[in-house]
Amino acid sequence: MGKLPSSSFLPSIVNAVRHFSSFNSSLSSSVNTVATHMPVEGTPKKHDRFDNVDDALALFNKMIQKYPKPSIVEFTKLLAPIVRMKRYSLVVSMCSQMQLSGVSHNVYSLNILVNCFCQLGRIDFGLSVLGKMLKLGVEPDVVTFSTLINGLCKQSKISLAVSLFDEMVEKGYQPDLITYSIILNGLSKIGDTDRGVRFLRLMEERGFKPDVVAYGTVIDCLCKNGLLKQALHLFSELKVKGNRPHIVIYNCLIHAMSNLGQQKEARRLLSEMMENNISLDIFTYNILIDAYCKEGMTLEAIDIVRTMRKQGIEPDVFTYNIFIDAYCKEGMILEAIDTVHTMRK
Repeated sequence: MGKLPSSSFLPSIVNAVRHFSSFNSSLSSSVNTVATHMPVEGTPKKHDRFDNVDDALALFNKMIQKYPKPSIVEFTKLLAPIVRMKRYSLVVSMCSQMQLSGVSHNVYSLNILVNCFCQLGRIDFGLSVLGKMLKLGVEPDVVTFSTLINGLCKQSKISLAVSLFDEMVEKGYQPDLITYSIILNGLSKIGDTDRGVRFLRLMEERGFKPDVVAYGTVIDCLCKNGLLKQALHLFSELKVKGNRPHIVIYNCLIHAMSNLGQQKEARRLLSEMMENNISLDIFTYNILIDAYCKEGMTLEAIDIVRTMRKQGIEPDVFTYNIFIDAYCKEGMILEAIDTVHTMRK
């Protein structure tokens, strides 16, 4: 847990989003709730879980009319399942009623509210909740910041997300692997490969061992930007460190190789997957088939289909469409028609 920052914490971040809209007075006083990936304080009993929102609302109305009011812990147990139902606007409204009824909030309930605003695309309101937390003396936690950082990344405000991350670290808060992964995903989303690689190194410098998902995110970004050499370097590094690459990483690399006309290298990687007992999927095979067909190498593509069938994987509609397109482009209309008939069978 980091040290509680002063009320001036993150002024640049808050000011940067202030132009979006002012925080509604009734909602600004209702700052409260837990992000869905954070356990709610106390373990909900079986009867605290709801299959529909009407049951949850009925209980909420009973709780809000009680005197003395139930604790914030009981309210967060109720709000969490409604968040899981994705009724974010309803949760915001309920939080407002709680505040007006004199229910004091804690970091869990405030995090829920931050999460709801971010899910609704109102990162400006989420940041206002952070400001309110600081004003009330409620210390944010890593979930608060991770939720806001994720909200900024979803809106492609990557620079603001990185700034928030940097200030979070500067104030003594320790990011977890989820926070790092969110930033990496954001950088990948905008194709910022340089910063993505640097951020991967930053994780290591700060004592975090990047996992397969973190490496895969950066490798995918490099592949999409045609930086196959750098992607293969990270791929080798991943394996040297004892990690087992998953099929998504292999598919990214095979697709990049195929786009660059490196079919032999792609086949080599395919063989490596088989040797390591990594189950190939239809996506892997379709990538290779498409690459060969685009090069006019339909016989080689057909050979891949045979290999695929030996593995118990049948062609899908995309596989057939690849061949139909290739045959039509080569003027092999009868073969294209035969392929259509095969699809129908």
